[in-house]
Parts: sequence; C-alpha cells; structure tokens
Amino acid sequence: MAVNTRVLAASLAAAVVISVGGGYLLSRNGDSSSSSSATTDSVVTITSSGVFPESTGIPTNEIVAGKPLPVVDLTTTTGAKISTADLIGTPLVINVWATTCAPCKREMPALAKVQSDLGDKVRFIGVNAAENTPSALKFASDKGVRYELLSDIDGELQGALGITGLPYTIFVSADGTIVAQKGLELDEATIRSTIQDKLLP
Repeated sequence: MAVNTRVLAASLAAAVVISVGGGYLLSRNGDSSSSSSATTDSVVTITSSGVFPESTGIPTNEIVAGKPLPVVDLTTTTGAKISTADLIGTPLVINVWATTCAPCKREMPALAKVQSDLGDKVRFIGVNAAENTPSALKFASDKGVRYELLSDIDGELQGALGITGLPYTIFVSADGTIVAQKGLELDEATIRSTIQDKLLP
C-alpha cells in the first residue's frame, strides 16, 4: 500500500508540473497573439517607395499604395463599359462608395467641393460598389456630386484593390501609380492636403 501511495503522489506531482508548464506556455502564446492582433488592428503602415507612412483606417484593406491602378472594367451611367486603363493620363481621385454607407454620405460633399474648386487639374471619379440606379444617382446628386460616376457592379475593382470596407479612396498619379489610399471617411482638409502633397507637387 505504501508503494501505491508513493506512485500516486509522484503521478499527481507530474500532472501538476505538466498542467502549470502547459498553462504557462499557452498563456504566453495567447499574449503574443493578442499583442500582435492589437498592433495589427490599431494601424496599418504603408511604406511603399515614394509613399509616406499612412494609416488606411481599416487594417483589413490590402495595401496598394505604390502599385499601379488595376486594369478592370467599370460601368458608366448609360450601361457602357469603360476600362480603368482609359482613365490614366490625369491625376485621379477615385472614391468607392455605396448608398448604404453612412460615412460615404458624410464625405461626399467634401469631395464635391474640392473637385469643384480644382476643375480639370484632377479628375474625380465616384465608383458605386453596386449599380448606379436612378435612386443611387439622386443620392450622389443630393450631396452635391457633379463629378463622373461609374459603378463596380461585378466587384472587379473592389476585388483587385482588396477593399473590405467603405468608404475607400485612392489617389492615382497621371502615370497610373496609386500614390495614397484612405480607407476611412475623409474631410475637405485631408482631401486637399493629400492632392497637394501627392498629385500636384
């Protein structure tokens, strides 16, 4: 019986050591993961050549600054197809929006105001993430939008850019390079300063 007690005591001691050690290792791994997650969720830094560090605001959006504008087909308000390749040649501000997006609704007047002030220096294009129905066009018009409106009915542009949240705006140089991206609601001052810094040096 004494031997059995010793064996039982040794077994319990081993179990405690394994439990404590395993728990410690698991807790360390958990801390690493959550720490890494917190860092990832708080900011995404763009460090492509020629692009200043920038927070996209939505960390799950793919980083595309420094890359060429993807070549995809978009749809005009008359239902015709237009390639993004045909947009190259003038500095671009491309804003992807949706009628169901409250921040999109709030930032549209700021985009419209800056576009009105800049005239032909920069081409503004609003890309509806869905179809440009009459109600969608009225939605944009009511916010003062007079710039070109296209739609990404098939989600080609959204997929190519890795967009997972709206609003989403990219600033594209005349040669077709995406020089800045913003995955958050923009105000007039931010739009103007980004255009001045990145598109009209």
